[in-house]
Amino acid sequence: MIRNGRASVAIALICAVAGAGLVGCEEASSADSKPSAGTTGDGAREDGRGSFTGTEKIEVGGRSVNVSCSGDPAEGRPVVVLLHGGGDGLDKLAGIQKTLGEKDRACSYDRLGAGASDRPDGPQSLESGGKVLTAVIDRVAGDAPVVLAGHSLGGLIAARYAPDHQDTVKGLVLMDATSPTQSADLEKEIPESATGMAVDLREQTLAVLRGEGPEKLVVPDGEVRSAGNIPVEVIQHGKRYLAAVPEYGAGLERAWTEGQEKWLAVSGGSRLSTAGKSEHYIYVDEPDLAVGAIRRVASQAADNG
Repeated sequence: MIRNGRASVAIALICAVAGAGLVGCEEASSADSKPSAGTTGDGAREDGRGSFTGTEKIEVGGRSVNVSCSGDPAEGRPVVVLLHGGGDGLDKLAGIQKTLGEKDRACSYDRLGAGASDRPDGPQSLESGGKVLTAVIDRVAGDAPVVLAGHSLGGLIAARYAPDHQDTVKGLVLMDATSPTQSADLEKEIPESATGMAVDLREQTLAVLRGEGPEKLVVPDGEVRSAGNIPVEVIQHGKRYLAAVPEYGAGLERAWTEGQEKWLAVSGGSRLSTAGKSEHYIYVDEPDLAVGAIRRVASQAADNG
């Protein structure tokens, strides 16, 4: 994610550490994208069983939410629901969604304030955002179980959602998920006395976590709650790009790793792995690794019935 120039590095790191929708994050991340393996269609097509492929808008609480699906429901298999990181949208997930759709039904959506979905009327909480996710799951999966696979902020949202929806969520894949204690991590590793790039990283990230980004999503720190013994794969980046922050980089990398380890408490069936060739966008840098993890979790969820 790191490009030439201190400002570009700062923007990239802010997007990654916050996992949040700063103005400019979407542009920053799209500049780093590798070509997608394919894109989802714009026109949704019903298959006669209530499922659709392509994209469609659903209404949730009077707001329009953009949803995309690939592939058909497979007997006994959960539906995979992908959650994008902050500053991104479902278009960023198009390649991995298409690949997953070759064997399973895979869907994604733009959260309010992201992509082609409506802007939120006011501040959003994880609870109100969870209601949107529930509506999406109801539309794309019906009564079928789901596996949530989230990147960055999307990983945090998935892990916060699962404990309250154990009847539906039967597996998780967390790809470099935002730490459950992200605000405290930053305040510890980058003091108020810091200067230069570190100041921008600290202050802009904390502002986003307070709900000052386009999604207006307030993301408080909190303990990791258990979602039971569902299969969970936590995947952390292996390329230490956060080390680019002068003076504080080593501490940020250490805190990020500790954050990934904290997410293991979400399930008795969690495992942690490292994507050795990846920076923050694991599913872009190593798509086969990400797809493999999601398919493993989906198969384990199916076997668990």
